[in-house]
Amino acid sequence: MWTSLVLFRSAFLYISAVQPALFQGVNALSSGPWILVEDLSSVYSEVELERGVVKHAHKKRKLPDGREKTMSSDDEEGSGKGRGRHILLNKTEMPGWAETLESFRTARESWDLLHSHDGLESEFKKICAAWKTDSWLWFRIFLTDMIIYQGQYRKALSSLHQMAAVQQPQPGQQSPSGQVTLEHHRALIQQASCHYALGEYKRACEKLLDVVGALMPPNQEQTKASEDQGRVKTKTRKGNDLRLLPCTCKAVLPFCLQLMLACFKLRAFTDNRDDLSLGHVVVLLQHDWPQGELLFLKAIDKICQQGSFQYENFFNYVTNIDMLEEFAYLRTPEGGRIQLELLPNQGMLIKHHTVTRGITKGVKEDFRLAMERQVSRCGENLLSVLHRFCINEKIIIIQSLP
Repeated sequence: MWTSLVLFRSAFLYISAVQPALFQGVNALSSGPWILVEDLSSVYSEVELERGVVKHAHKKRKLPDGREKTMSSDDEEGSGKGRGRHILLNKTEMPGWAETLESFRTARESWDLLHSHDGLESEFKKICAAWKTDSWLWFRIFLTDMIIYQGQYRKALSSLHQMAAVQQPQPGQQSPSGQVTLEHHRALIQQASCHYALGEYKRACEKLLDVVGALMPPNQEQTKASEDQGRVKTKTRKGNDLRLLPCTCKAVLPFCLQLMLACFKLRAFTDNRDDLSLGHVVVLLQHDWPQGELLFLKAIDKICQQGSFQYENFFNYVTNIDMLEEFAYLRTPEGGRIQLELLPNQGMLIKHHTVTRGITKGVKEDFRLAMERQVSRCGENLLSVLHRFCINEKIIIIQSLP
């Protein structure tokens, strides 16, 4: 009985912090809601970069002017019990973060203790039946987070599908700003994270794009300032870690972009040629630049090895000046005269006409003018550009994955 009470109290304290809106009159220390998802701190570094040597002589590499950008300002859960996983979070955004993580750990250990012996488990089930704990939504949310922590993603997905149905917003239920409340997307985001952990990248992107379609892109400068303020140097972590993510637009949209990048990255850098996936990777790498610079250079090296590259959405969504310079350099003799088909219908022009010197010159002129126009777009709000990419290319993005 005492262990059961400790479990329920600790789970209640944890959920009070990560989803306080479930309880009336709870003065939660955190803003909430928060989502437990896979940590993507290593998304820019997981692909082997050929021993760190870049083969192609790139135009010019701008080092980050002494700014070493790192992911995560985060603290980790103290004991590393269970599977030895850590839960990372931005402690400047969650007052009382230590108590929240401690409550989660205590609740997990209490659950394990109650299921460590048949007699204890039988008595605990009687308590749950008498108290009708199946009807406690907050307890179901805790159990789902615990299952995710344990790595039982398939089991977690079953629970999340049920909760998504329960928390589905009614028609016309909107926030004052006109967008569906982010809290309703908590289960969808966790589903995407679980599908990603299971290697089901297409399903993950389907869930992510459903969420992104209901978001309004935040102000880029405010988001950047908030991210930089919370960052400190940490060691790069490899897999298995989790993150408590604030369920706010300025946190959710970047997470969705990173998770989409993670889904396309392995496909883009396989031995098989896949220009569409590689193009999606280039677009997504613009976020949080220059974090993904080495990965971008690897993409450029692959294009050079191929000798050509086709991605007709390039000028719709690539506005990063460093990337534009690199692609412009590829067309020069020094850059290898790489054949780039980045303009809509450019491939048809090349393939369906006898390529005379005049037509070739015309294609080059169109490319030059397009590049000049694109440079003028470098000041656009990048999050708005990437948000538009997710919405306009939703069908292509999903179809690009098996």
